[in-house]
Amino acid sequence: MDIELADAVAAVREELVEAAWRGRGQPVGFVVGPIEMEFIVELRADAKAKAGFKAWVLGSAEVQAGVSRGRTHKVKVTVTPKDPGGGDLLIAADAEGFGPGDVSGHVGR
Repeated sequence: MDIELADAVAAVREELVEAAWRGRGQPVGFVVGPIEMEFIVELRADAKAKAGFKAWVLGSAEVQAGVSRGRTHKVKVTVTPKDPGGGDLLIAADAEGFGPGDVSGHVGR
């Protein structure tokens, strides 16, 4: 199964939004700190991409089977999630108005 690197990162973002939404009103909250993501990717030519290439995340079965070993690269990305106002992303909030707000347009896309 081919997954674009951008889609893999977007899936992590959507899961964080969902976690923040589920945590609203909970008495214990968490500040989300830096998140490290590591992927094995294969670069493939793509006429639609600006640089002419796209990075595709390989699944663990593909990596274990040695698919395209000569063309794979390990990519490690560290991100620090922020809320829309630039503050720390909170998983849970005690007071109304904290957290990500309405996520209905983002979750489950």
